[in-house]
Formats: sequence, C-alpha cells, structure tokens
Amino acid sequence: MTTIKGPAIFLAQFMGDEAPFNTLEGICRWAAALGYVGVQIPTWDSRLIDLEKAAESKAYCDDLKGRVEACGVQITELSTHLQGQLVAVHPAYDTMFDTFAPEHLRGNPKVRTAWAVQTLQNAAKASRNLGLDAHATFSGALLWHTVYPWPQRPKGLVEAGFRELAIRWLPILDAFEEAGVDLCYEIHPGEDLHDGVTFERFLAAVGNHPRCNILYDPSHFVLQQLDYLQFIDFYRERIKMFHVKDAEFNATGKSGVYGGYQDWIDRPGRFRSLGDGQVDFASIFSKMAQYDYQGWAVLEWECCIKASEQGAREGAPFISDHIIQVTARAFDDFAGGAVDEALIKRLIGL
Repeated sequence: MTTIKGPAIFLAQFMGDEAPFNTLEGICRWAAALGYVGVQIPTWDSRLIDLEKAAESKAYCDDLKGRVEACGVQITELSTHLQGQLVAVHPAYDTMFDTFAPEHLRGNPKVRTAWAVQTLQNAAKASRNLGLDAHATFSGALLWHTVYPWPQRPKGLVEAGFRELAIRWLPILDAFEEAGVDLCYEIHPGEDLHDGVTFERFLAAVGNHPRCNILYDPSHFVLQQLDYLQFIDFYRERIKMFHVKDAEFNATGKSGVYGGYQDWIDRPGRFRSLGDGQVDFASIFSKMAQYDYQGWAVLEWECCIKASEQGAREGAPFISDHIIQVTARAFDDFAGGAVDEALIKRLIGL
C-alpha cells in the first residue's frame, strides 16, 4: 500500500485580479502558507502556464517547475477541463461553451474542435516535459441533451454518440500514451462520461485504451445519488486522480435531483466546503489506501455559502487529517512466528 500524496489544491477557483491570486508565484506562496504541498494548474490561464511553449520546450518546463518549487509547493497535474469540453459540443450548447475558446475561434465549431484536440495533444507533451504522470480533463458531450429518455431515443443513437466521441478522443489518448501520461476524465454531469455506465461505454468504444482513466470526485455522485464508495470498488484500477470536494443532497417535496432550474443556493444538491457536506471522506480515504491509490489528494473548492479563502484555509488540515499513513506491517505480527515449512505441511495434513 502507498500513502496518498497531499494536501494539494486546484488553483482554478482561486485565480483573480488581486494579489496574491493574480500571479504564479503569488498564488503558489499563498497555497504553501496554508499548508498545501502541491498545486494543480489550470492550463487555460496564461498567467500560470503557456501550454504551447510547455509542449515545445523542456527548458521552459524546468524553469516553471523551479519557480513553483521555490514557492514551497510542486505541480501535481495540469488540467484542460475547459478545452476538453470543446472536443465534443452538441450544437445546442455552442453559444454557451464558445466562451471557453479563444475569441478568434468563437462561432466556428469545426475550427474550435480542431483547436481543442491540438490543445489536449499539447497537454500530453507538456505533462511529459514537466515529469507528470496524470492529467485532468472533461470528455465533452454529444448526447447530454438526451440524458432523460423522453422523447424516446431512437435505437442506435447512444452507440453512435459514443462511437463519434471515441473517434475524437482516440488521437488524444494515443498522444498521452506516447507521452506516458494517464488521461483522467472527471466523471461529471453535463459530460457524456457522467457515471460508471457511461465511462464503461466510452472505455469499450476506445478499445480499453490504457490511458483512458478517471478523475474521481465524490461530490458529483452525491448530486446524482450514486454510491460513491462502491464506485471505487468497481473502478479502482482506472482511478488515477482524486478531487477532494464535498457536497450535500437534501430533497424536498418541491425539488430533487434535477434541481428545478434553481440557483445553486436553492438546489437540493449543492457543493459545499470540506466538512460542511455529507461525503464520507474517512471511508473514501480508507478505500484509496486499501486499493493502493498512488496519486494526489487535491482540494477542489466549490461552495455557494462559504468564502473561498476560508474553504482553502480549512481544506489543507482537513485533507492532512484524512490521509492515512499506511502500515508497513501487520497489526498481529507480535503473535506470529518464523516460517516453518514442516509445520505448514502438518497443519494442512501432509
């Protein structure tokens, strides 16, 4: 067994226009001062990384690593959540997701998709140059508008959707294979990969590709009312990244899983700061230790009530307190004895 690495923090929700949140060094020093030892970097923020340059230049990556480590933390992984979303966008969502792309690509879905694919391939090379072994992203979605089976789905629709999704992602997965990096899809509502069944559909469509893996975030399963502990039992071999994020689900006589188009503060299912929700993190960290998860525990802060800085401040000790220092010996070693082959044979009747 391996002790989980951490605590680390995903920087996406904390970047801003004021110091210390507006520069790489500033936010890294801030994170280190709170007790974090790792940072997960969103690649769409050019203040943190030039992804194209990182893909081309090992020297640039060495300098970037050095700047981060001089602040007291290390890079855990890179993230392309926003760019990954653009690999597959149904036309119904074109306008809303256009803001994820550079301005000159907006209004041109075909060119936008090609840009997203190239960006993910750059992320594979950048991760290799940084010495990282996992990468976070979204799958995008071609079928999400049909998530509820009304009107009735035509036969073959789901298979065709996942076949097309696989065609778009296979060159990217191959790029990550060449780089020696695991591509980890965050299993998330709004994506075609939003639960275990849809992950299995995609995994089959990409031929059980070895780099097709999972970013595990239990908060999204609370909101779906999915068993987030058994999910680990089922998919432990594919879980290569871990977002530590809390959530709660409190159904009423007026609203349930679908949320009634309400704002986050009023929805039955909502994200919370660590310790304020319903996620059983003690059991999650136990399962991760049991199954020898070798990655990082990374705080992703999202909460509609608590301020982000308080959530970050409370998150580092919360994660540290839940990380299990795995044992190097059996608890009942004191009652054992040396191996005795003759005794063993007698005990089994030989």
